Amino acid sequence: MSGTGNEQARKTAEGLTYSSGFGNEHSSEAVTGALPVGRNSPQLAPLGLYAEQLSGSAFTEPRRHNRRSWLYRIRPSAAHPPFVRAEQGAIRSAPFTDCVPDPNRLRWNPLPEPAGPVDFLSGLWTLGGNGDATQRTGMAVHLYYTNSSMTDRVFSDADGELLIVPERGGLLIRTELGLLRAEPGHVALIPRGVRFRVELLDADARGYVCENYGRPFELPDLGPIGANGLANPRDFLAPEAAYEDVEGPFEVVSKFCGNLWKATYDHSPLDVVAWHGNHVPYVYDLRRFNVIGSISYDHPDPSIFTVLTSPSDTPGLANVDFVVFAPRWLVGEDTFRPPYFHRNVMTEYMGLIEGAYDAKAEGFVPGGGSLHNMMSAHGPDRETFDRASAAELKPQKIDDGLAFMFETRWPLTLTEQARDAGHLQRGYDDVWQGLQRHFRP
Repeated sequence: MSGTGNEQARKTAEGLTYSSGFGNEHSSEAVTGALPVGRNSPQLAPLGLYAEQLSGSAFTEPRRHNRRSWLYRIRPSAAHPPFVRAEQGAIRSAPFTDCVPDPNRLRWNPLPEPAGPVDFLSGLWTLGGNGDATQRTGMAVHLYYTNSSMTDRVFSDADGELLIVPERGGLLIRTELGLLRAEPGHVALIPRGVRFRVELLDADARGYVCENYGRPFELPDLGPIGANGLANPRDFLAPEAAYEDVEGPFEVVSKFCGNLWKATYDHSPLDVVAWHGNHVPYVYDLRRFNVIGSISYDHPDPSIFTVLTSPSDTPGLANVDFVVFAPRWLVGEDTFRPPYFHRNVMTEYMGLIEGAYDAKAEGFVPGGGSLHNMMSAHGPDRETFDRASAAELKPQKIDDGLAFMFETRWPLTLTEQARDAGHLQRGYDDVWQGLQRHFRP
C-alpha cells in the first residue's frame, strides 16, 4: 500500500465509533431506517435490502451460548459463483500430522521479513495446533507478517474464530458488520464465518493469531472474585455498520475444513447496511485488563490473568484460554515474584507484544514466541532466578512489558515449517543451565 493509502486508512481508523459490551445484543444501521422494526425478516426488508441470518451456533443451543446476527445487505451472500481451490501458502489446519508432538521446550525469534509484497492472508504462517477443524475442536497458532493491504480481496474462516494479536503496526479491519482499528496492545476478535479484509495503518505489520475451532470465546466466570475484575465486558467494542456499495471483481477466499477456496464476486461482499445480534467482531485494549493478584504472599496461578476462554465439555478445562500479563504491581511478602517453576497438564504458547517478560531476561523478544507442551518443565531462566532470589522485596511495578499466552488442553503439534524454521532458536534449553545446587541439609 502506498504512503497515501496508509494515511487514508489511518484517517478512516481515527474516526471510528463503536458500541460497547461483550456478548451484548448490538444493533447498528449505516442508513436510517435500514433495520426492520418488530421483526427480523419482513416480506420486504427496508430500503430494498436482503435479510440474512448469520449463525455462529446451532439454532437450539442454550440462549447463553447462542450466537447469531441478522444482516441487511445489498445482495445476499448466496449470490456468488462456485468456489475453487486456492493456494494454501503457509496456512495449515488441524489435524496436524507433519510432525510427532514434541516434548521439548521450544522458542522462536520473530518471523523474517517477507521478500516481496505480502498481504495479511498471504502473510499467515502456521506454527501448529491440535484437535480437528472438521470436528470443531482444538486450536491453531499462526503468525503474520504483512507489508501490503488487502485490496479487492476478502477472507472468511468457516473453521473457527480468529483472535488477532498485533505486535507491530496498526490494522484497519473492514468486516461485514463494520470497521475495527487494532493497534499493538489491542486484540481483534473475528467470529467464525464473518468476512473481512485487513488494511495497514503503517508500512508493515506483524503479530499473532489464535484460530479457535471450538466453542466461541467468552468471558471467564469470576467465581469468588465477585462481580467485577479481569476483562470488563464494556471495554469490548463492536463496530458500527459501514457498507461498501462497489461493483467487482472481488476475490473472496474462504477457509473450509483446512483448505482455502476462492471465488470471484462481481461486487463487494462487505455490503451490510444494517445489522443486529451477538455474533459480532470486537476490539479490546489489553491495557484495560483489571489485573487481580496476591496482596499477601505467593505468585498467583496464571489462570487469574485470563481474558477470554473457549470452554470444553469438561468444566474448568479450556479448549483454549487467552491470557495476558499486563502491567501490574507485585507486593508479595517472602515471595519469589516471577512465575514459579512449573509442569502443567495444559500446553502454553507464549508471545510478547512489547518490552520484556519478567521470567526471561534474554532471548524472548517481541514478535517471538515459546512453546511449552504439556508436562514440559519450565520457569524462570538462571539470570532471572538469581536476581529475583536476592531482590529487595519492596512494592514493584511491572510496566515495561506486555506478554500473552494461548493455553490449551491438548499438546500442540508443530507444522513441518515451524520445526525446521530458520528463526527457531537452537539451544533454548541453555537458559536453565547453571542453576546451582543450594541444598544445605
